Formats: sequence, structure tokens, C-alpha cells
Amino acid sequence: MNAIVALCHFCELHGPRTLFCTEVLHAPLPQGAGSGDSPGQGEQAEEEEGGIQMSSRVRAHSPAEGASAESSSPGPKKSDMCEGCRSLAAGHPGYISHDKETSIKYVSHQHPNHPQLFSIVRQACVRSLSCEVSCSVGRSLVQVFSFQVCPGREGPIFFGDEQHGFVFSHTFFIKDSLARGFQRWYSIIAIMMDRIYLINSWPFLLGKIRGIIDELQGKALKVFEAEQFGCPQRAQRMNTAFTPFLHQRNGNAARSLTSLTSDDNLWACLHTSFAWLLKACGSRLTEKLLEGAPTEDTLVQMEKLADLEEESESWENSEAEEEEKGPVLLQEGAEGRELAKCPKDTSLLTDCGNWQPRKLSVFKSLRHMRQVLGAPYFRMLAWHVLMGNQVIWKSRDVDLVQSAFEVLRTMLPVGCVRIIPYSNQYEEAYRCNFLGLSPQVRIPSHVLSSEFVVIVEVHTATRSSIYPVGCEDDQSLSKYEFVVTSGSPVAADRVGPTILNKIEAALTNQNLSVDVVDQCLVCLKEEWMNKVKVLFKFTKVDSRPKEDTQKLLSILGASEEDNVKLLKFWMTGLSKTYKSHLMSTVRSPTASESRN
Repeated sequence: MNAIVALCHFCELHGPRTLFCTEVLHAPLPQGAGSGDSPGQGEQAEEEEGGIQMSSRVRAHSPAEGASAESSSPGPKKSDMCEGCRSLAAGHPGYISHDKETSIKYVSHQHPNHPQLFSIVRQACVRSLSCEVSCSVGRSLVQVFSFQVCPGREGPIFFGDEQHGFVFSHTFFIKDSLARGFQRWYSIIAIMMDRIYLINSWPFLLGKIRGIIDELQGKALKVFEAEQFGCPQRAQRMNTAFTPFLHQRNGNAARSLTSLTSDDNLWACLHTSFAWLLKACGSRLTEKLLEGAPTEDTLVQMEKLADLEEESESWENSEAEEEEKGPVLLQEGAEGRELAKCPKDTSLLTDCGNWQPRKLSVFKSLRHMRQVLGAPYFRMLAWHVLMGNQVIWKSRDVDLVQSAFEVLRTMLPVGCVRIIPYSNQYEEAYRCNFLGLSPQVRIPSHVLSSEFVVIVEVHTATRSSIYPVGCEDDQSLSKYEFVVTSGSPVAADRVGPTILNKIEAALTNQNLSVDVVDQCLVCLKEEWMNKVKVLFKFTKVDSRPKEDTQKLLSILGASEEDNVKLLKFWMTGLSKTYKSHLMSTVRSPTASESRN
């Protein structure tokens, strides 16, 4: 992630100061930065953690190394720094971590060496530790981004612009028995130029930086309590005159963070934390190129996922209300509530587009199913699936039924699929168009004779020669015999819907692999969903007469009876987003004027 993470401090003598910062270097380090050390300069053992290799080798041009470096460094002079403003000792090189996976280096020092970066970090430091800026910027961001910001001086804020970068800042206090108010003011900031990326990283940065802050505050609190126990400062200050106290406070104002936390390895630990933060935050979000608008299947899946989340929240809220109203009945009613959480109708779960069989599918693909059932049976079954008729599978093998539904559903848009994987009683067609039943379940006589239902009965095979020629050798299917029946069998000479003929042509073409056939299905469904959208707007939104509708169907190449039935059924699979968009467009004044 192209960003800088820095620790800032508000010094009572010098104002806001940058104590420690970690930046990302994609290019090689300057000459001598990695190999300019003499062998006897105290190289420490290298450590590896999470793919990052940390080394304490010195940097040749650290701003604190000498007078020449100090004069050319954009940082403040030594005379303008006290112990509270300084992190690394004079001559300390800083820290370098090497990421072997990406060849990126994470470099930590007190100030960035580049003058422009120093100016950006300096400005962000001043703004992060300014109460006036925090409150004004924070309130405006709450209105725009609905972010949680600090109500006072402590907490997370977001500010910035295109010129100076965007900043995530978290201000906090560290206990100090010698400071005014017994605490000192610090902040951790993350600066980057990509506003969207930083906003999307807000929850991640907030949690991880909060963890670093908690660790710092915990260490400082132990030191503070120990000092207060040995020499309480509150009573001593109350007995001290005002002017001598000011002189004493100014004399003790410079106190380093390592002294406040009693941790000599503090900066090395912060370097490790900041380097990991930059690496992890850069790895958690990836860009994905989306060409064109999302498909109807994608929109429907998103809507169903949102409905499931809303439903789960409502269950949780109702549970909480029940616990508040009747805590005594918790033990007695627990079983009932658990049953209520899992409705008797499992279609609520299977309606979402993420239903998967419990184990490896028995039917591997549509081509495999066509070879197992035979071409006539498969065509009859596929015709009923595309028309929206109810498909019933009766078998003892639950996994076989679920695998069949998983394969057949690929021919339909996601919004047209309603599955009850397995049931011990018959369910009406309006509840599901895919229904799995136990062989013992009795199907009503009117359903058996209905032309809108197709039934696949799976029996135990008496011999292994029942399969059609060309069937794949599959041990899991060698024990079954399949019988497909319907009240209105599809005639062999019936033309059928256009999409069915194209699907069969793709399945019979042995030059096409299973993956290619799957992509053909996606393209065919998207082509016919576009025709559905045109027909929906023409008939439902614009309310055109039947004569115009017939002309439109002829233009779309869907004037045949089966094609018209298919379009009407697939219209039920349109997303709510698309329908509401069309309706809002119709209600707008500009749309009514254009129609007139």
C-alpha cells in the first residue's frame, strides 16, 4: 500500500512533532543504504515474520547522523528538539524491513527524507493534533461518509485533500505523572493519496491502530501507577505555588515515550507493527475489473443476500426482545426458539443463489445428465425446466437429487430458481419449481396428470445394460434407473424454444469442453434476459397494445408459442433493482413529457 504511517506527539514546548514514521519504498534504496555498513558495525540477526525480513542495518544518510546530514535534512534542528520530540537517538540509522514476496522495503525513521513527503507528514501531524480541525472536519465527514469520529480530542478522524493527501488519524493520551493533567497527547496517522482506498480501509485501520494504542497505553499506565505509588504528584502540586510549578513543569516537560512506557525496544516494535500494517492493509483489498453493468443474476444474488442478512438481524432482535421480556422462560422456551430459527420450510435457505450440495455432485454437468437420461428424456426435462413447470425428483438418495437440481438450475436465471431439496410431503408449484421427494410421498392425482409438471422417478436398476450408448462410466449411477413422465409429454417433432435447441447443439458438440459449454449457457441466458427486459418495459411499463407486442416479438425472434411462454416465465426473475429503476423513470416528469 502506497502510504505513510506515523506517530505524532504534541510537545508542550515545541508544539506538534512527528516522532516516528514508516514509509514504503518500491525502488531500490540509495547507494550504500543496504550494504554501506562495515562488517564490524553490529549487524543484528535477521528476523522473519509474515514474509517480511527485518534488519537493523544503518542507513547511510539518516538525518540525525551528522552535521552535514542535519543541514540537508528537511527535519527540525537539534536545538528545536527535546527528549519528548525525539524518537531515535543521534546517529541511529532507523529500521529497514524487506518483503521477499513483493521486493518492497519498509523504512522507518523520525522524518521522511524527501522534502515534499516531510511537508505532507508535517501538515498532517499538525492537523491531527489540532482540536479545532478535528472537530470541524470530523463533523463534515460524519455527514458525508457516516464515519464514527471523536466527540472530543481522543478518537479517529478523517481529513485531507487531493493536493496534500488524505489522512486517517487516531488521537490518544499517554499517562505521565510529570505532565500537565498527568497525560500527554499523541496520534497515529496513515496518509495516502487514494481517498477511496483509505475510506474502504477505515474499519481495518481503526481496529489495528486501536490495538497498538491500547498496548502503548497499557505500558504507560503501569509506569504511571508505579511512579504515583512511589511519589504522588497530585498532593505535591496542590501545595506548590503557581510560579514555581511552571518553572518545575518546564524543566520536566521533555520526556521520551520510551521513558513513559519503560520499553527500550519500543521503536523496533513500532516499526514491526507499522510495516505489518502497511503490508496487510495493501493485501486485504484487491481491484477487480468489471466490464459493463452487472448481470441480472448478480443483482438478484445481491438482493437475496441482503434479504437473508435482514432476516437474520430480525431473528436476533426478536430473540433479544424475548430474553428481555421473559428471562425466566429461557430454559423452557429455548428449544422452541431454536426450532423457530430453522423454519420447517427450508426454501428460505435454498432460495439464495449460494445453495451447494453436501458432497461431490453425482451429476457432473448437463452433458453428463443428457448421456445418463438419454436424449428424449433430457429434452423433455429441459423443456419443462425452461418453461417454469414444476420438476419433481423422487429418490432415496438425497445427494443424487441435490446434484440433479444443481445441474438443472444452470439453465435458468437465478431469480427463477426456487428449490426445496428434499421433503417428506408434496409442496405446491407456487412454492418451488424444483422439488425433491422421498419415494413414499404420495403425489396428488391432479398433479400427476398436469401438463405443467414433470416427474423423474429413480429406481434401483436390475441390470447394468439399461444405460444409453455413450454414457460415462460412473459407479455412483450404475445402480439407478431413471423414468421421466409428464401429463404433457414433449413431442419429438416439436420445435421447442430457441434457447433449448442451442443448448442441445452445444451439448452434442464434442469439440466443446464442459467449461466452454458453461460459458455458452451464461451468454445464452444473458441474451434472452435482455429480450425479457425489452418485453417487460414494452408491456408492463409502457402498456403497449397486443398488436405492437406481436411486432416486437417478431423483431426479437421470439414469436413462437414456446418462446413467448419462456419470456413470460423469465420475467419473474428480473431483479427488484431493475424493476424499480424502470418504474422511477416512468414516474419522472421528463419521461412523461417524452411520451407525450
